[in-house]
Amino acid sequence: MSERGNDTANGLTNGVASGENLLEARGLKMHFPIKAGVLRRTVGHVKAVDGVDLTVRKGETLGLVGESGCGKSTLARLILRLIEPTAGEVRFEGEDILGYDRKQMLAVRRNIQIVFQDPYASLNPRMAVGNIISEPLKTHKIEGDHKKRVRELLEIVGLSPEHYNRYPHEFSGGQRQRIGVARAIALNPKLIICDEPVSALDVSIQAQVVNLLEDLQKEFDLTYVFIAHDLSVVKHISDRVAVMYLGRVVEIADRSGLYGEPRHPYTGSLLSAIPIPDPVKERERQRVVLTGDVPSPANPPSGCTFHTRCPRAQDYCKENVPVLEPQESDTHHASCFFPVQKGQKIEEAATSTPYRAGD
Repeated sequence: MSERGNDTANGLTNGVASGENLLEARGLKMHFPIKAGVLRRTVGHVKAVDGVDLTVRKGETLGLVGESGCGKSTLARLILRLIEPTAGEVRFEGEDILGYDRKQMLAVRRNIQIVFQDPYASLNPRMAVGNIISEPLKTHKIEGDHKKRVRELLEIVGLSPEHYNRYPHEFSGGQRQRIGVARAIALNPKLIICDEPVSALDVSIQAQVVNLLEDLQKEFDLTYVFIAHDLSVVKHISDRVAVMYLGRVVEIADRSGLYGEPRHPYTGSLLSAIPIPDPVKERERQRVVLTGDVPSPANPPSGCTFHTRCPRAQDYCKENVPVLEPQESDTHHASCFFPVQKGQKIEEAATSTPYRAGD
């Protein structure tokens, strides 16, 4: 995998035109009710997504990272309206799609597709590959020779057109994911949500699928929301990266800024866990190890939800909720009262006395 380059000329940031938002989420929340008792009364809520503000620009790849259970996949399903949010709005090409009826949403979903995490579970084992890939064409009543289109798609994703009549069990995991990608691009969508598309694959196959996604993005002018646990993969494919913790975005920045100088302690701890290929440096490095378990989204901590595990937390953090705000740059935002200072190493920040602007 080769890292994306930077291009700041002609109003571009990392090769992406600035200010052209394809997707916007504002105050997005998904609180699942907890029911108990014979009467199944609501006794609480699981705050899976708890007030997310996010924008995705045309032509870019926005990486979305965080620990399991932080709300990444739920956020993806809210964007697609596979589940209805508790509050907030989702705008696609400037239009609020949460008020759309079934017919209007069908038109929107032609432009927003998804590649699922598990290539083994996302394909119907009783359907031949040709029928799986052509299913979106039939659903949206696309005219033309479907069989010819499917054969073209198979070739585009690196499979043989002769695979048209084969079944999913005849393919490897990497090949199945290519079939999933072919199905996602069948309608020429504008946005594809990749929900951990390589997490179930071997490392070498991961690289092939990521490279395929990058090639397709260039060829078809696609926009991606790329969800993953592996920060190394996200670094290679993303233009900007958003970090989620307990249903909230705690930091968002362009790739070089987030990986070079993380401002939120949680981001720093995630980055410090990335292995270094040099054995000597790997042995000598100082890691930032978070103590304690991830709190339950059904009963999150008061104030800053990260304060129970944060090495820089103060009493102020326990009672006040931080908001995403610029960190000396309009392109780098973090929600932290005591962010890591510019030029400060995260390992030093974990043990140094925190400083808050205005103190």
